[in-house]
Amino acid sequence: MEERNETAVSVFILEGFSSLGEKLKIFLFLVLLLTYLITITGNVVIIFIVWVNHRLHSPMYFFIANLSFLETWFTSVTSPKLMLNFLSIRQTISFHGCMAQSFFYLALGATELAFLVVMSFDRYVAICRPLQYATIMKQRFCMQLVLGTWVGGFMVMSLRMLLISKLSFCGPNVINHFFCDNTPLFLLSCTDTNAVRRVDSILISTLVLSSLCLTMLSYVSILFSILRIPTATGRQKAFATCGSHLTSLGIAYGSCIVLYAAPSGNFSVNLNKGVALLNTVLYPFLNPFVYSLRNQTVKLALRETFRLGTAKLFPNL
Repeated sequence: MEERNETAVSVFILEGFSSLGEKLKIFLFLVLLLTYLITITGNVVIIFIVWVNHRLHSPMYFFIANLSFLETWFTSVTSPKLMLNFLSIRQTISFHGCMAQSFFYLALGATELAFLVVMSFDRYVAICRPLQYATIMKQRFCMQLVLGTWVGGFMVMSLRMLLISKLSFCGPNVINHFFCDNTPLFLLSCTDTNAVRRVDSILISTLVLSSLCLTMLSYVSILFSILRIPTATGRQKAFATCGSHLTSLGIAYGSCIVLYAAPSGNFSVNLNKGVALLNTVLYPFLNPFVYSLRNQTVKLALRETFRLGTAKLFPNL
């Protein structure tokens, strides 16, 4: 089929969960709204508390604050539009809006995968090389790591968008998903997508699996170090912390593997939507609690900041 330079489709229809009943849609809207507000609030609180409290001015909390900033934008790429579609009759998105959503979703996702590697490396150095931690994790090096993850994630996905820009959409415009994900877009293209699909699959699979291997390498080393802790209480506390981290990582990497690293022949629309919800809603919701709000140091910093803020606002109390 001959490729065309112009795009005939100017608007896409996000089918999403349009087959659900009206009452169920309203219920899901309220659940998603509450989840979204808690996610945003939790991440904003973490960013603020790390910024104002000197107790948290360390590499670990610097990375956590950056992850919170990233998660705020990542969940905002898809969640507001999903909630709006539960209430609106016309579930449309412009062509350029769809391309932008696809780009930022994948760019922020790639950046987050790199962040997970950086954070696991930070924990590896802190637990397995404690005497060298201050020497290795200097402020300049930490800032270079953060900058590298952002630039790398967005640069890789910018190159991917060059491939996507070669596709033409001149026929059906109904996307059987709640956002502009890869596979549903490829299915609508009137251009031969085999080469683009292959490159896209190799690119994203490499990102996901390499990030997973590097992250798990750090955590395996951490687990061996934990096993050498002499006291049972110390081992139990360390295992509890690692267990919550690994649960969150399991949701993140598991959903990414199902969505982007699994063979395309196993693609199921309903499974894809369900797993995408875990990736775009549940995982960002859990992260503030897993990495920060359950942490005793963060809880202490929150109480201290709240006490000082209350004293300044109400000095006579």
